[in-house]
Amino acid sequence: MSAVPFSTGTESPRTPVPPRACDCHVHVYDAAIPAAEGARLNPPPASVDDYRRLQSRIGTSRVVLVTPSTYGTDNRAMLAGLRAFGADARGVAVIAGDEPDAELQRLHAAGVRGIRMNLSLGGGPGLARLSAIASRVAPLGWHVQLLMPADLLATQEHTLSGLPVPLVFDHLARIAPTLPRHAAHAVLLQLLAQGKAWVKLSGGYLVSPQQSVEDPALNALARTYIEAASEGVVWGSDWPHATASAGLQPMPDDARQVDRLADWAENGANLHRILVTNPERLYGFGS
Repeated sequence: MSAVPFSTGTESPRTPVPPRACDCHVHVYDAAIPAAEGARLNPPPASVDDYRRLQSRIGTSRVVLVTPSTYGTDNRAMLAGLRAFGADARGVAVIAGDEPDAELQRLHAAGVRGIRMNLSLGGGPGLARLSAIASRVAPLGWHVQLLMPADLLATQEHTLSGLPVPLVFDHLARIAPTLPRHAAHAVLLQLLAQGKAWVKLSGGYLVSPQQSVEDPALNALARTYIEAASEGVVWGSDWPHATASAGLQPMPDDARQVDRLADWAENGANLHRILVTNPERLYGFGS
């Protein structure tokens, strides 16, 4: 099989994925859309057609497109991707919070089922804004996906558990796989057990000190989430790997990412739940 843009290797995964498998964390980048002021990453263009080649390689058929931080609250690239993929795609937008209800309804009709918030700059106003935005999107049945540093997560169980929406923590909740576990780990396990949160088994190479999904320490971390709430876990490739495109780490092999997910899942029932039935529930595929 030929190489895929923004992914090393050419082989398919050793473990076939089930029909209707979903990659729940993908970005589309368009050179015609300017980066937001202060954007830290400005990757090269990564198109729907490029990603379809990855789908052919790893066997997934559904996708969740997430507006990257590069574009701020400009969701045009993500929405264009939703139009291209049709019924097999859902979106996660970035909003300011003061959009009229009609705009949120327009996003919903386009396939958006959640919003992403970046709290990596700390708490305070960010947390207050989180509560307000969560209240705005709750009537739509959306979730809030959080880019949240572990130090902040560790102190916010009460606030997070009281929000009127499901929470989705991407990239293994940004918790390193090293021992002893960060205090945020216990908070997330509690939120998972309460049915308040979901976690994406994505970006293992981002949280690993080895900068690699092959890091054996990821096994135990991923399995703690699956054991806590296998019905609250999804998976994402994080293609096209913006940090790797920026030269901050090695480019991952996405087939190996699938194989490592299979290692963490340990059995076919868990793998099917993570790749098919859980994304159907969280993102409303088929509805």
